[in-house]
Amino acid sequence: MHAPLFNWLNSRGAGVLMHPSSLPGNQGIGTLDKTLVRFIDLLKQAGMSYWQTLPFGPTGYGDCPYSSFSSRAGNPYLIDMEAMVECGLLKGEDLDEISRLGSREVDFGRLYLIKWPLLKLAFKRFKQGACDELGDYGSFSAFKEDNKSWLEPFALFMALKINHAGRPWYEWEPKLRCWEKAAKARLTPDVKEEVEAQRFYQYLFFAQWAKIRNLAAKAGISIIGDLPFYVSRDSADVWSNPECFDLDADLNPNAVAGVPPDYFSPDGQLWGNPLYNWSKIKADSYSWWLDRLAANFGIFDIVRLDHFRAFHNYWKVPADAQTAKNGEWVLGPGMDFFKVVAKRFPNCRIIAEDLGDIDDGVHKLLKDTGLPGMAVLQFAFDGNPHNLHVSHNQKANQVLYPGTHDNDTTRGWYDKLPEVYRDQIRRYLRVSGKDIAWDFIREAYHSVPSLCISSAQDILGLGTDARMNEPGTSMGNWKWRMTQVQFEQLFVHAAALKELAGLYGRLPEKE
Repeated sequence: MHAPLFNWLNSRGAGVLMHPSSLPGNQGIGTLDKTLVRFIDLLKQAGMSYWQTLPFGPTGYGDCPYSSFSSRAGNPYLIDMEAMVECGLLKGEDLDEISRLGSREVDFGRLYLIKWPLLKLAFKRFKQGACDELGDYGSFSAFKEDNKSWLEPFALFMALKINHAGRPWYEWEPKLRCWEKAAKARLTPDVKEEVEAQRFYQYLFFAQWAKIRNLAAKAGISIIGDLPFYVSRDSADVWSNPECFDLDADLNPNAVAGVPPDYFSPDGQLWGNPLYNWSKIKADSYSWWLDRLAANFGIFDIVRLDHFRAFHNYWKVPADAQTAKNGEWVLGPGMDFFKVVAKRFPNCRIIAEDLGDIDDGVHKLLKDTGLPGMAVLQFAFDGNPHNLHVSHNQKANQVLYPGTHDNDTTRGWYDKLPEVYRDQIRRYLRVSGKDIAWDFIREAYHSVPSLCISSAQDILGLGTDARMNEPGTSMGNWKWRMTQVQFEQLFVHAAALKELAGLYGRLPEKE
């Protein structure tokens, strides 16, 4: 019997799931600002060791962080513009319009119209200053050189996309439909200017993020990032590496990704992402995937691999299908891939998102890798005492959530449940159900899994209005933000969370 490849989750701890966009503030969206610094302090006060985010990539239509223009770039929406005032690139009055955006949710439409011109203005003033370094952000030229492997194709991709009124790359003229040809094309001055602007936005994002990550490290907080399994068809990833994807001679997908009917959707979920050309990727020693992982390990302490099951087998849907009902399971790279990962990153920390319709092959791959999987309390109460998500069936090498970003808030979910299931929950937990969100948080803290992660919404006891995402729907998601009052309420709950952590052995070792 072979020892598992990975064995990192060997002590108990707790954390919070919250994307930076959900923080309060006066910039229309939560950013990498002073409020986030306070949030990290909150985690420390609450006796936590982990903070989990959603993917950080730049988003497009639908504003979904799992559908990004790049799997390596940062989202410029998260850049703190008040820091640009402090650096002298913007004036206070430049932020007047963005400060009038609503504070209860992200209005992505208006944010798009207001924030990009502000970013462009900051870039123009930086360029006029003819300097290489902004404040303590480090050298711009050094940043470009250190990140050129992904930054160059990404910046050109975004510049050309803007030059084509946002149209996807597969609708551009043939000479620009792949990176190798576009890199040799003669560019107009406007496009060249936009390429440099895109590099600058990434410089700002990663400089600000580096400060946040350093503060988190000093506070003893490990940051869990989220790596989507698939990438968007309209992305710098596919545009610059078409050979890594299952495309035909005209660069159209031969088939697309999705999942069959499940808990979230009776028609399945038709994601539409291009599938990987695993034979080509394997022949190249998985270098594209390894580089992608390296980029994420460079900005996060721990990486959650979304849709882990696809490493064993994935749902292949005809490219012209209208739903994901009709497809077939196709074997993925399996253990061979993770052996290469373990060799390249021997001390890496990965969480496997193993939710959904999981078969024996996925269970075996999870066991053989040794990676911690996930359990979700909202999936536990279906009347079946053998349900793997219910507390008496959970394992130490797991990460437990009352609910994830794809679930309703615990209160909203409970309110909609048939009474027969609410009765099971009340009897199992020995509670009245009047404060169900905290009942679930308490259950998560005292359960067997080494790591438990609660959402900010559940800590605040919020209802369905605070739901982050509803799978199977393409619009209206990812908007939730807490108000300043709610943010301050989190600090009120810090003592109770720390008490739970102490009671159930989840405090950091130094405490």
